[in-house]
Amino acid sequence: MKTLFAVLTVVATLIGIWYLACVPMNIKGVLYTAERAGEQVTPATARERRDASALGLVAQNSFAIPRAWSVERPRLPAPHQVVAELWDTTVMKKITSKRSLIYHAQVTLSATLMGFAIGTGLGILLAVGIVHSRVMDMSVMPWAIVSQTIPIIALAPMIIVVLYSIGVQGLLPKAIIAAYLSFFPVVVGMVKGLRSPDHMQLDLMKTYFASQGQVFWKLRLPSSMPYLFASLKIGIAASLVGAIVGELPTGAVAGLGARLLAGSYYGQTVQIWSALFAAAILAAALVALLGLLERVLLGRMGVKL
Repeated sequence: MKTLFAVLTVVATLIGIWYLACVPMNIKGVLYTAERAGEQVTPATARERRDASALGLVAQNSFAIPRAWSVERPRLPAPHQVVAELWDTTVMKKITSKRSLIYHAQVTLSATLMGFAIGTGLGILLAVGIVHSRVMDMSVMPWAIVSQTIPIIALAPMIIVVLYSIGVQGLLPKAIIAAYLSFFPVVVGMVKGLRSPDHMQLDLMKTYFASQGQVFWKLRLPSSMPYLFASLKIGIAASLVGAIVGELPTGAVAGLGARLLAGSYYGQTVQIWSALFAAAILAAALVALLGLLERVLLGRMGVKL
């Protein structure tokens, strides 16, 4: 109960701050609309208001404060505007409609899951090689670290162009970008997990004359499961980001990234924010699903969380 109260308090505080931030962010647009409607505003001219501080304008035009929460094209939409847009584009639209966020989320989710599968498989294979081969540990691991220093927003267009030039289009280019972001957390977490057994456990396996394969399957792999699931939760969120970023340079017409682009082109900030919240909700659902799988699997293994 205390935890729920603490969470609700934090959420209420954030929403309150959000509403307060909307006022100075939207005040100039509100005053411009009021001036065009013939109302008296201070300062009287748009040029003077352009150079004035937003907080000063709020203090001089207190009548405009409630209007800052209902602007048609706000610089910062109010929470209730985002909620209304989410409701309208999920519940009130058919799933097959291109105006439905569920439709766009399905497109992005497909690339996310494919990229996550590729990145996870590659990450686990690299981790196994790094743990069992000193050569790979000294050569592959540094390159894996260096690869994450390249900004994905710069790398994504290059990947798209190269793959398009050889005729690879559709889901795969976005999935590769998603895999690029997701494989590194899996590599790091899996390496840590595979190396988690201590010397006493390894020596005990040697006294049983266990082969390297038996040590891996009966000791290293079970010990790595908590580390693997922790890294998978990070990887699935990173994969979703990669899928969205992969949609941006292609001019995609479907997907959450396409929804963001459309909102940016037409100045629909409410649409942009609703797409961002849809992505956050989707990421939370995927992480929660992995958490449930973790509890079930580790529970059967007798590992207490």
